[in-house]
Amino acid sequence: MIKIAVKVKPRKEVLDSSGRAVFSLLKSRGFPVSACHFGKYLELDINETNKEKALDIAKKAAHDVLHNPLIESFEMEILKDSDSHTD
Repeated sequence: MIKIAVKVKPRKEVLDSSGRAVFSLLKSRGFPVSACHFGKYLELDINETNKEKALDIAKKAAHDVLHNPLIESFEMEILKDSDSHTD
């Protein structure tokens, strides 16, 4: 099994109304922030032992289901692979 993180966020060209709302709230509460971007974070446990195949599966899922390519972009990261051993 390989665990892959998928981060989905609005494209820079698209108005991020959720990010702006959170930014305004943070500023009004005195937090020293200069920007805020609101997105989605998903972890996929993929039943595959090959990293490249797992990444291909995650990429297809992200492209076809998890994000809207017109307004969002995504990044992926392998969090755990079947070769990693944890104690």
